[in-house]
This record gives sequence, C-alpha cells and structure tokens, in this order.
Amino acid sequence: MITLRAFAPADAPELVKLLNDEAVTRFLSTKIPQPYTQDDATWWVEEGSLLAMNRAIEFNGELAGCIGVNRGEFEYARSGELGYWLGGGFWQQGIATAAARQMITQVFEDTDIERLFATVFSGNQASMALLRKVGFAEEAVLQRAIFKNGQFYNSHIFSLLKQA
Repeated sequence: MITLRAFAPADAPELVKLLNDEAVTRFLSTKIPQPYTQDDATWWVEEGSLLAMNRAIEFNGELAGCIGVNRGEFEYARSGELGYWLGGGFWQQGIATAAARQMITQVFEDTDIERLFATVFSGNQASMALLRKVGFAEEAVLQRAIFKNGQFYNSHIFSLLKQA
C-alpha cells in the first residue's frame, strides 16, 4: 500500500541511507547536500519539508521516497513544480506512478493551482516515462540548461493542466 504522509523524526536515519545512494541522487538537484548527513535529514523533517507541499512516500509501512509540489511566486502562483525521488530498492514497482497520481489529485482538488510542471535531466528516461504515464506532456527541451558534477544535461520540461 502506498501512502503520502508528513515526514516524521523517525524518517531521518532512512533519509540519510536513501540519499547517500548515488543512483538515487544522480538526477536530483544539488539543493540536496552530498554527502547527506543526519543534520540534513533532521532539518528536512523539522523545517524543509514544511516549506511546500512535501510528503513522504510510504510503501507497506516503509519510507520509500519523497514527492512534493512547490508553488510558484507572484504571477506564477497558480503553477507548481512537481518533484519526486524513490530509494533504489523501490524502483520498477509502480510506487512513484501511484504517488504522483495521488499528489496530482490532491493538488488539483485542494488548491487553486491550475498547472503542474516538472523538469527532468536528459538521460532520466524512467522519470520521463512516469510523467507521460500520469498525463504530463513534454513542452520543451532546454539545451545544456543543467550543469551537475562537471557535466551538462538538457532540461526536459513537462506540464499538466487542471481539467475544467
């Protein structure tokens, strides 16, 4: 069973474990510190996760990852950026797809956000497939827009509009 819930202090050790796996963080923002420490996890649970609509993804009672929507500001306040990650042991089981569907429904039913978007590193075919599966369409490819670990990536922009 997949549940989206608030982060809890008991999640901190598992966050440290999951976010120190290079396969998990390869296509994530450098906003996530590396190496990821207990202090980083404590800050996330107590403060960072509360700054936007962020939820822990729980699978059969175990922390599997994170999903969230960051609302835009000013004239972009009716748009939100969807982001997510899963621990490697949870890949290829439909967990992220189910979590994304739950989050999309929650955002469109409980907020005034009209447009969700997601940015994906070139090479992250699994994330692109997930977004297409839950109804997102690719809008643009920004050439060499991402620079991480000494390498350029294209940024693929996907979006989903709330249905009237």
